[in-house]
Amino acid sequence: MAEHPYVSTITAWAEGRNWSLELQHARPQHALIWQTRGQTRGIIEGQRRGIGAHNALVIPAGTMFSLEMARQSFGMVCLIPAGERLLMPDTPIILSIQDVRHQAELTGILENMQREQNSDLPFADEALFAQGELLTVWLRRSIIRHSSAPQRATATQRLMRAYTATLERDFRTGQPMADYAKTLGVTPTHLSRACKQASGVTAADLLVQRSLHAARLLLEDGDLPVTQIAAELGFNSAAYFSRFIQHHTGSTPSALRKSAQSTRITNMSKS
Repeated sequence: MAEHPYVSTITAWAEGRNWSLELQHARPQHALIWQTRGQTRGIIEGQRRGIGAHNALVIPAGTMFSLEMARQSFGMVCLIPAGERLLMPDTPIILSIQDVRHQAELTGILENMQREQNSDLPFADEALFAQGELLTVWLRRSIIRHSSAPQRATATQRLMRAYTATLERDFRTGQPMADYAKTLGVTPTHLSRACKQASGVTAADLLVQRSLHAARLLLEDGDLPVTQIAAELGFNSAAYFSRFIQHHTGSTPSALRKSAQSTRITNMSKS
């Protein structure tokens, strides 16, 4: 990933792999998503959210989330390197931008960034960071203009934030959901009930999705042996890892890797 802000469509961000956005995971960059058509359903920090047309969504780096776009949806995403150079919120934010002028401002900034990154001109990185600063200024102004008064988080919301943050930190240990509940000071039943209420899925489902996302990335984008991937993700054995992959994808680890490699070769031949 580039060390400067980068703009693409949400579809291109998924790289033709719907699972890469639809399974729970976290990204190392901040993401500002500008939805211009249709609906997107998300689970962000364990809370179900709806994103409609002319909604701007900020997902800070390291935040666990998933997104599922409706078929006719369209949007753009700007990925911003984490760090202190560009100021971004440290909590997720959804803004409804109904003022046409403010919509045009954001669209214009993102389109300018796309032109710059595709131009191959000297000092492109500096220009993209300059555009990124304009973007963060637009965002901070919009938070003032369009944010409603902050509401105090409920006990369920606080628990889900704590659970997803802990899960993102520790999912590679292979510990079961019950251990997360113990760490958070609640029973597994309470954690699962709260998760179902907030997100529509169980706490165990979130854990499975996070592990599956990491597993598919390692299988499809790398060449590590299956035994090593299993060990890195906390599985007791390669055999158990293979059963896990086949149960949730319908394919063996080797078949997933082979299919991904074949798809990359086909895409390269078309480009």
